[in-house]
Amino acid sequence: MEYSEGRLARIFFIRLEEGEDLLGSITRFLVEKGVESGFVHFLGALRKGRLIMGPREATVPPGPPFFEDLDGGWEIFGLATFHPGEEGEPSIHIHASAGRAGRGLTGCLREEATAYLVVEAVVFEVVGFQARRSIDERTGLSLPQLDEWM
Repeated sequence: MEYSEGRLARIFFIRLEEGEDLLGSITRFLVEKGVESGFVHFLGALRKGRLIMGPREATVPPGPPFFEDLDGGWEIFGLATFHPGEEGEPSIHIHASAGRAGRGLTGCLREEATAYLVVEAVVFEVVGFQARRSIDERTGLSLPQLDEWM
C-alpha cells in the first residue's frame, strides 16, 4: 500500500448542459483553474457513454476489456480521481453507475460521455502532496504514483 496525506483546498460546483462532453469538459476545467489533484462526484444523465465492465479474464496484466455502450438517456452517478499524467495534463480515472429501464451497470467511464439534460459535478481540490499518474509496469495500467508529504 502507498499513501500520501493532503488537505482540501478549493471546491467547485459545475453544471454541464445537454450535449456537453463530461470527460473533456472536466479536463478543460481542471486545466483552466490549475487544479492538479483531487476528486469529482457527479450525478445526472448521459445521452451516450461507454463503460469498461472489467477484463475478459482476471489476469495481471488484464486482458482485453468488456465494453458496454450507453445510448438514449441513462441516469448516472459516479466518482473520479485525478492527478497530472505523464505529459502533465490531468489524467482522470472515472467510475460510474448507470441505470435505464430497470437495468443497472457499473464500470470505468471511457472515451465517450455526452450529457443528457444536465450533469452536476463537484470538484474537490486536494493539496499538500505530490502525485502523478503513470504506467505501472506490472499491470500496464495508468496508476497514481504518490510522493512523500511536502
